[in-house]
Amino acid sequence: MPDDCTEVLLHACCAPCSSAIVEWMLQHGVRPTIYYFNPNIFPREEYDIRKNESKRHAESLGLQWIDGDYDHEQWRCAVSGLEGEPERGARCLQCFTLRLTAAAHQAHQLQLRYFTTTLASSRWKSLEQITAAGLQAQQAVPGTLFWAQNWRKGGLTDRRAQLLRAYAFYNQQYCGCEFSMPREPKKTD
Repeated sequence: MPDDCTEVLLHACCAPCSSAIVEWMLQHGVRPTIYYFNPNIFPREEYDIRKNESKRHAESLGLQWIDGDYDHEQWRCAVSGLEGEPERGARCLQCFTLRLTAAAHQAHQLQLRYFTTTLASSRWKSLEQITAAGLQAQQAVPGTLFWAQNWRKGGLTDRRAQLLRAYAFYNQQYCGCEFSMPREPKKTD
């Protein structure tokens, strides 16, 4: 944790992933502002469920929660040509960069020096890609610093599971984009 960090913009992908991180931050004297910016999530109904759960969690703790708006078409344009990439491929890096650059801009607008992301809590995501995207966002928005943190360590993964049950959070089964959605097996006759 940066020594001078008492406030941070936390880019949140969903309530389950942010719950243990937020709890840890509050216990360590860091007050997060939750920034929900996830134009990758598809379909819109899935986006709204995740958004509402994130907002409910933040409000239950008295934290500021910011809706980054939903522009799925802008996201589709940003990842155009990368649709066939596998998970942890070039599409994910582009998606992380888009979202974390928006987070850096939001942090700058709020005059918060640090920003970080709950994406680094998922074992399904590449920490190297998340860090690269965060550092690129930091470079794009002078005056901001990306707090690169592996949010999987220190018991946070187990605590996430406990908080998921305690809050009765909706727990999604895919990262969010249509390219990561579970596919129905093809029927053979």
